[in-house]
Amino acid sequence: MRKVLKTYSLPLAEHFVSMGNHVKASTTSKAHLPELLSLKVEPFIVDIKQLPESIQVFLQADVLIVCIPSKSIDGFRSLLQEIEHSEIEKVLFVSSTSVYRSKSKTLFESDGEESSTNPLLRIENLFRSNSNINTTIVRFGGLIGYTRNPVSFFGKDKPVQNPDSNVNLIHRDDCIGIINQIVQQEAWGEVFDCCADTHPTKREFYTEAAKAMGAPVPEFESSAAQFSRIISNEKVKRILDYEFLHPDLMMIEYEKGS
Repeated sequence: MRKVLKTYSLPLAEHFVSMGNHVKASTTSKAHLPELLSLKVEPFIVDIKQLPESIQVFLQADVLIVCIPSKSIDGFRSLLQEIEHSEIEKVLFVSSTSVYRSKSKTLFESDGEESSTNPLLRIENLFRSNSNINTTIVRFGGLIGYTRNPVSFFGKDKPVQNPDSNVNLIHRDDCIGIINQIVQQEAWGEVFDCCADTHPTKREFYTEAAKAMGAPVPEFESSAAQFSRIISNEKVKRILDYEFLHPDLMMIEYEKGS
């Protein structure tokens, strides 16, 4: 089976190569081509805002994993037109739990609490409403793990807002694990919210993460909590029988680095 991977997730491409797949990967920068080649990936230069002439060659695959940090609705419309003229029938679109409105409650995929003005939701709907492809949407929480420690996002000039609200985060290993299970189990036509089991407050989580890294504890705003939503992962565990590799955010270890 071939996969097509949008390459801001190099570890994802590396995973599918290790599973014996032929992987095509896109990047917007020629500087990334040597790294992709070193992973035994077939690389392509693809810019969602101006698709290349080689796009149909790139789209010769069984599954397309769309993992692009862009909110260009026109760009995705153009991509969908190209997909309709390709052999691809199955698409996995990587989205974000940021599509939800800021509600103080536990949220599930079936609640209909998405913000209608969110550009990511509009892009999701472009894929889901296209009858020529079978799309699964994965909405990941904030990405953490390895050198990606959220504590590094804050400093004295950037205090943590709403510190007593709950976090909705997920380790990179679980992102890859969930995508792998969707592809292996042929779980198409679904929407999955994906966060770790635990949802400590920002104050609890960032304090512990800073101590684990030997870094200064960030400053916290003194204002009262504005909202505190929790994104449920019940569906992804039930449908895929997925067991999280890093269910407890307070137990995650990080590597030092930028």
